[in-house]
Amino acid sequence: MEYLNVSNELKVPVLGFCTYGISPSQTKQAVLNAIKIGYRGIDTAQFNRNEAPTGAAVKESGINRAELFVTSKVQTNGYLATKQGIDDSLERAGLDYFDLLLLHWPMTDTLGSYRALEEAYKAGKTRAIGLSNFNIQQTQEVINNFGTKPVVDEIETHLYLQQGKMHEFLTQNNIIHEAYGPFGENVAMMVSIPEVQQIAKNHHKTPAQVILRFLNQSKIMVNARSTSLEHMKDNFNIFDFQLTPAEMKQLQRLERHQPIIDWPPSMHVDE
Repeated sequence: MEYLNVSNELKVPVLGFCTYGISPSQTKQAVLNAIKIGYRGIDTAQFNRNEAPTGAAVKESGINRAELFVTSKVQTNGYLATKQGIDDSLERAGLDYFDLLLLHWPMTDTLGSYRALEEAYKAGKTRAIGLSNFNIQQTQEVINNFGTKPVVDEIETHLYLQQGKMHEFLTQNNIIHEAYGPFGENVAMMVSIPEVQQIAKNHHKTPAQVILRFLNQSKIMVNARSTSLEHMKDNFNIFDFQLTPAEMKQLQRLERHQPIIDWPPSMHVDE
């Protein structure tokens, strides 16, 4: 595993396991499988409705809690609702703390919601806080109004939407760029790109492994999702090869500034 340093000197795995879209009944076993394979970053959210089985898997995994990096996201609007929501999430997960709490979306009262995250951080309920689906202006507003800077912004990122301007802004502010939807929620389309297939042949790897490695080598944190043991193992086994500078440039040229999942118009800063 490789790690990125967040601004409060906390290390985060560059590759984690995503539970979005996995039913609550399947989540516990999926997370247990992921931890057994070697994943140490586990990503859940209030929206996913699977914080409880995620926490159960963390506790039953046999791995020291300090070795796991557990993220959840809050979707509540305003200070009081978010403050209560954080406590509810911890209770559902059965955990004493999260490693990272993200504000899932910009809200009508973003600043109130973020204030609750900052308080949770200071109270030891989370080791770090951050954002998800925030553009440059929205992120800057949070930075301007709080002493605790977000350490992550999770945004739709894949070969067709590489988020160059957002990445530059986040890097300048020492905020980790985290990708959701690394395959654009269309794995078949992404792995069939000729350039990706050729590079995969060069390294005797799968196209999916090439895509994940490209993002990690671009200093982008990624959470990959699968309930297939084979695919989970493949997604994890990306640290034994390195894309060349020429291959990186080849993949960078695939940029289309094209959202595929649910990227809102307010986020289109690359065009």
